[in-house]
Amino acid sequence: MMTTETRESKLSSAFVKLADSLVTDFDVIDLLHWLVQECTDILDTQAGGLMLVNPAGSLELVASTSEDVELVEVFQLAAGDGPCLDCFRTGTAVTVGDIEAESVRWPAFCVEALRFGFRSVHATPLRLRGQIIGTMNLFSHYTGALIDTDISVAQALADVATIGILQERSARSAQIVTEQLQRALDSRILLEQAKGVIAATAGLSMSDAFVAMRSYARNRSVPLRQVADDVIARRIDVGYQNTHPAAELDLP
Repeated sequence: MMTTETRESKLSSAFVKLADSLVTDFDVIDLLHWLVQECTDILDTQAGGLMLVNPAGSLELVASTSEDVELVEVFQLAAGDGPCLDCFRTGTAVTVGDIEAESVRWPAFCVEALRFGFRSVHATPLRLRGQIIGTMNLFSHYTGALIDTDISVAQALADVATIGILQERSARSAQIVTEQLQRALDSRILLEQAKGVIAATAGLSMSDAFVAMRSYARNRSVPLRQVADDVIARRIDVGYQNTHPAAELDLP
């Protein structure tokens, strides 16, 4: 379990980073991947996914911490039912302490979640003054609902992130906001393509391919979308770093 001191330190750092996004330019896809990973760590859950609404009004998965949770989230979207979708529709948090006990309520979702070892889930809306733009969903391998304090932490982080995504800087119009959200959705497609390239060329799993790509981006302070684009264009070989960490990764 995370110590109180470590938790408080990580939480403070998280709010500082989110606050910084309110006054500086930031990459939406990086922010969302970072948000779901930080919340997973801070709230002692095992996996997380984040969905955003697209211009057509439908939810799409844009960030996840593992292939397992990504498959569960995509299945939930395809089925059109589950706690994360209920959270989006109502704009209120949905806590499920025992997924198996909800098999009547969400039969398809429960079967898929249990198949990947998830026993509980908490869905937090990304909302601002009645506008709901998505949900952040935290999964655990253990039964038991999040305590009220943790639910408040998840909502607070999601709220600040939502402000960062939606805030209107000078001369920013609703069209710009829509384009920003669409860019995040497009980035997921790019990331999936890059993960496939790395997995195929380096013999890694899709999860390990994403970890390698994210580490490369963080170590060089480069946007994740740019790394994905460079991987697809064969300008860098991120997979090579996984087995030759001391080697130069930029290809000639």
